Amino acid sequence: MRRREPVTLIGGGLAGSEAALQLAARGHSVRLFEMRPTKSTEAHKSGDLAEIVCSNSFKSERDDTAAGVLKLELDLLGCRLLDFARRARVPAGAALAMDRERFSGAVTSALLQSPHLSVVREEARRIPAERPCIIATGPLTSAALQEELARLLGEEALYFYDAIAPSVLLDSVDREIAFKAARYEKGEADYYNCPLNKEEYEHFVDELLAADRVQPKDFEKAAYFQGCMPIEAIAEGGRESLRFGPMRPVGLQDPRSGRRPWAVVQLRQETLDGTLFGLVGFQTQLKYPDQRRIFSLIPGLERAEFARLGSLHRNTFINSPKHLDEKLQLRGQDGLHLAGQMIGCEGYVESIATGLLAALAVHARQSDLPFAPPPRESILGSLLAYLRQNTAQRPSPMNVNFGLLPPLSERIRSKRERKLALAERAVRAMRAWREEFAALFD
Repeated sequence: MRRREPVTLIGGGLAGSEAALQLAARGHSVRLFEMRPTKSTEAHKSGDLAEIVCSNSFKSERDDTAAGVLKLELDLLGCRLLDFARRARVPAGAALAMDRERFSGAVTSALLQSPHLSVVREEARRIPAERPCIIATGPLTSAALQEELARLLGEEALYFYDAIAPSVLLDSVDREIAFKAARYEKGEADYYNCPLNKEEYEHFVDELLAADRVQPKDFEKAAYFQGCMPIEAIAEGGRESLRFGPMRPVGLQDPRSGRRPWAVVQLRQETLDGTLFGLVGFQTQLKYPDQRRIFSLIPGLERAEFARLGSLHRNTFINSPKHLDEKLQLRGQDGLHLAGQMIGCEGYVESIATGLLAALAVHARQSDLPFAPPPRESILGSLLAYLRQNTAQRPSPMNVNFGLLPPLSERIRSKRERKLALAERAVRAMRAWREEFAALFD
């Protein structure tokens, strides 16, 4: 067995934290560089590792959703951060939502207490020559490291804009108006619903479209990822677009009228004690004064106290089809791996998954063990294949979804049954992959 070199890991977000915990658990010596809190970003609020800054949800755990199947696959691989998320979970129906501070605090404690791991609180301004190295600085990579990557790759990194939704204190919500319910009364009534009639909805859209926004810098072009589209950008697509998007009222009945509202704003719990709720799908780039004014037009939120307002920030990712190999290494840079959103995956759990796989690839190399990516039939394998094989001129970030999977051999008309069949095949493929590379998990 070759001598195990110390592993340098840059970035203490979700991907970096998962990779660090995986490597430390296998006895590797890891130096984890994280610039916060010495130097922060436009989106982060604390110095905690694995801080989540957008939604507090890891999405669904249902086995007929791609997000749920990805979690099943990661459970098979011994994912560490999913365990921390479940310990910090808050009610959110079928979704795995969590108390942000409890989650990141627990991950930070685990990293700091690991005997094989040291956390260096300083900005990594250069790509180190020592290998192996994993760069997992996420979509908010510092300018200095961005320039290093651009020089190494011979081109400018791609970018897009991401927007954060505001959160309100539950005590400031008028619960005579906002009612608890689940769509079609399925599952627990974990969401508060603020109903709007047609006149209220039209007025809200008028104000939203006329509001002041934070504008991109002159040299930057806004390119939004569909999953985090600002609400005002959605509204520009047509006056009814919000009613068929984040404000859709289907499956809900206002107990005051006994009828379905014209539109609805849903509030999702964000803390274990139930004091803080986020506006679902209300990512925004509105300026703060207009956020307070316009969102207070929503029935039930007239006197809402906003614990966090929405914001806009630039996200950076590389051209993975051109630069990334199957071990998440940069081509021509043996031992230099990338993970997380900077490789073009979108979503918390997707980022965690790439951190886990980068760690497994490093462990395999350091331990003289075989390694190959998960099969295309698995959800994770299909995402990695997309990231590396996308032929678009300008690749866009991608979540896991059933559309990435190879088609089934048999035709199944029922959408739910087809998804369940894809899910069963995906988990079966991942279980077989884990058995084939069992030595990686010993």
